[in-house]
Amino acid sequence: MQIVKKLYLKLFDKNKYHFEKNEDKAKKNLATYKEKIEKKINDILIEIDKSKVLNFKHSGHCGDIICSLPVVKELAKTRECNFFINVNKKLPSPYFKHPSQKVFVDDRMFYLIKPLLEKQKYINKVAKFNGEKINIDLDLFRDMPINLTFNSCRWFFHVTGIQVDLSEPYIETDKDSKIQNKVVIHRTFRYRNNLINYKFLQNYNDVFFIGLKNEYEDLKKEIKNLNFYECKDFLDMAQIMNSSKMFIGNSSVGFDLAEALKVPRLLEASPDFPVMQITGKNGFDFYYQPHFEKLFNNLYKKYTNT
Repeated sequence: MQIVKKLYLKLFDKNKYHFEKNEDKAKKNLATYKEKIEKKINDILIEIDKSKVLNFKHSGHCGDIICSLPVVKELAKTRECNFFINVNKKLPSPYFKHPSQKVFVDDRMFYLIKPLLEKQKYINKVAKFNGEKINIDLDLFRDMPINLTFNSCRWFFHVTGIQVDLSEPYIETDKDSKIQNKVVIHRTFRYRNNLINYKFLQNYNDVFFIGLKNEYEDLKKEIKNLNFYECKDFLDMAQIMNSSKMFIGNSSVGFDLAEALKVPRLLEASPDFPVMQITGKNGFDFYYQPHFEKLFNNLYKKYTNT
C-alpha cells in the first residue's frame, strides 16, 4: 500500500510527494546516526582525550587518505600518530577505470603512497593494517548520513571533531632535481569536465604529464607536444609538483597532492561531483574554457622566471 501511495502522490500531488520523501530521508538519516555513528563518534572523542598514542585506520582511496592528513597532523602536535592502511577492501560498486580495479587500495597502490606518508614527520609509523588496535577509524566517513559533496578534508573533521586551517600545507617534501619550472598535468578518466579542452597548451613546450601512460596517451590527442614522466611513487610525484611552475588536474589523487602542498594549481572542476575544492592562495578552479585559458595565462606569466 505504501508503494501505491507514493506512486499516486508522485503522479498527482508532487509537492506532497517531495515533502514526504524528504521526511522519510530525515528519519532514515537520524536512525543511521543513532544506530551506526553516535557511539563511534563519542568513542573517538574519548580516545582523543585520553590517548597519547593514536592509531588511525583508512581503507582508501589514496586521494581520501591524503585528505585525512590535516586532522592527523593536528593531532600529532601532542600525540604519537601511527597510520594503518586497510589494503584490498572491496569497492561497494563498479568504479570507472579505478587504478586498484575492484578494491579501494591494492598492494601496488599501498607501496606507491607509503613513501610519501613516511616522509611526513608527524606520522610515526606507516603500515598495512593487520588487526592492530585502532583508536580512530577514518573509514567512518563513508557511513555518515550526510551528503559528501563538500571539501573532502572536512569529512574527517566530522569523524574526529577536529577543525584545521586548510589554507596551510599539510604535506611537506623536497624539490625534484630532474624536472623543474614546468607545467605539470595529472588528469584521470574520472571526474572530467566535458565543457573544456586542453588544446591551447599546444602553444607551450614545457608541459609534462605525470599520471598513468594510458591517461597521457589520451591527453596527447589534444596536446601534441605533451611530454611524459613516469613517477615511481607519490613521493616522486609530490617532489615534481613542488618544483613546478604550476599544476593542472581534475579531481584525483594528483590534485589532492597539489592541494596538500599548496603549489600554484588549477582545478578542472567537476560539474557532477564537486567534492574537490580549493583552499588557500595560488589555487583556482574553472568550469568553462575562457576562464581556464585566462587563469592559466595569469599563472604562467606570474611564475615564469621567478
